[in-house]
Formats: sequence, structure tokens, C-alpha cells
Amino acid sequence: MTAATWLTEIRAAPMRTQQWWVLSTRLIAPSVRTGEVLASVLAPATFTASFYIPLRTVMTFAGTGFSSYAQFMMPIVILQAAAFTAVSSAFRAATDSVAGLNRRFGSMPVGPLVPVAARMSSNVFRLVIALITALICGHVIGFRFYLDTAHTLGFLLLSLLIGIALTLGADVIGTVSRSPESTTQALVLPPLIFGMLSTGLAPANQFPAWVQPFVRNQPISQYAIGLRALAGDSGPNAGQVTWSLMGPPVAWVIGTVLLCIPFVVRLSARRV
Repeated sequence: MTAATWLTEIRAAPMRTQQWWVLSTRLIAPSVRTGEVLASVLAPATFTASFYIPLRTVMTFAGTGFSSYAQFMMPIVILQAAAFTAVSSAFRAATDSVAGLNRRFGSMPVGPLVPVAARMSSNVFRLVIALITALICGHVIGFRFYLDTAHTLGFLLLSLLIGIALTLGADVIGTVSRSPESTTQALVLPPLIFGMLSTGLAPANQFPAWVQPFVRNQPISQYAIGLRALAGDSGPNAGQVTWSLMGPPVAWVIGTVLLCIPFVVRLSARRV
């Protein structure tokens, strides 16, 4: 790298930071003014009520091995809230793509990765609101953190990283889509299917034997197992936070992000 190129990059960094800030504000401010951000509050509350109210009595008789059904099902509320944010992020990315904003940014002196960074900032903003709401709803129905501060922070960090991985993947899908409506409809089903066929709502041994291997090992179940271990329980069945237990959920998160990064770079370079 020559001295001139190095100086150019140094000068471009503050400009790109300002571009990121302006584009992030373009996405966040209208959602706050119009009340669109309320969807990030209502969705976790809806998931909590729709899962807990119908299933609490049934699962009390069936048994989960946990002190309460709220303690057992809290991870699936977190994961569904993250999935809802991901679907919303795909719709936003598809809308920008169809409207030609990506091509317009390509004709302007905007950093290649600035638009996607701004969209992800908006996604993380809504994701944090959804996660906070989910935790408040969980507290209302009886969910508690039983371990120390480090485990609680680990729970929050893993929840956030899962949401970021899902929204990043959804952003890639939305960017290559030609129909925001079709993209949203297509992405609604996978979280529901994987959520129902997971250990998020019931233990694996309560599923038919032929589907138990899938239920136990699919990513939603691995995320739920990791989150339960980090939250803890008054009984011994939450699991111990070990590398063998936490390895699969962390690997799924890292794998998803690593899979998406080349697509993000390629799509960002294509618009220039």
C-alpha cells in the first residue's frame, strides 16, 4: 500500500462513519416516529402468551424436568423474537433492493459496506428492544436467572449473537430477492416449523422416536439448550455450562455468520 493510498483510507474512515450514521438514522428514526418499533414489543409478548397459556397446564402434567414451564420455554420466546426481527430485516433489505436504493448508493461516493452496516444497525436496534421485551414477559410468567452475573451476561450475549446471525442471513436473502412480500411469506414458515420441531416447547423424549434425532440436534434445539444452561434453574436439569454443551450453539452462530459474510461482500461489491 502506497503512502497516498494509506492517507486516502485514513481520510475516508470518518466520512464512512458519518455515512453509516446518516443511513442508520434514516432507518431508525422513522420507525420510532411512526410507531413501527412497537412491533418489536408486541411480537415477544404475543409469543409468550401464545406458548405459555395453552401449554403450561399440559406440560405440567407431561413434565419438563424444570422448576416451571416458564423456565423451560423462555429460550424459544427469545429465539422467536429474534426470528421475527430477522423476517422484518429481510423485508427491509428487499424493499431497498427493489426500490433501486442499492444501485443509487452505488453511483454515489458511499462505502461499499456502509448500506448493509446501516441496515444491520437498525436490525440490532429492533433486536435489542425485542429481547428486552421478551425478558420482561418472561419475568412476568416466572422466568428467573439462577446463576451468577457471568452466566447471565453469557445468556444475553448469546441471545444477541443468535439474533445478529439470523438477521444477517435474512438481510442477504432480502437483498437478492425481487419481492419483499414473497420474501416475508417464505421466511415466516421456517422459524415456525423449526420452532415446533425443537426442544423449545417440549423435551425431545416427548416426540416420536423417528424424529427425535432431528429434534435434538437441529440449531433451534441447540440454541435452547445453551440458553437454558446459562439461565440455570433451581433443579439440576438445566445442564452445566461446558464446552461440550455450549460448542454446538456457538458453532451454529459462527457458521451462520461465516457463511453470510462472503455473500454480503459480494453483494456490496456488485452494486459499485
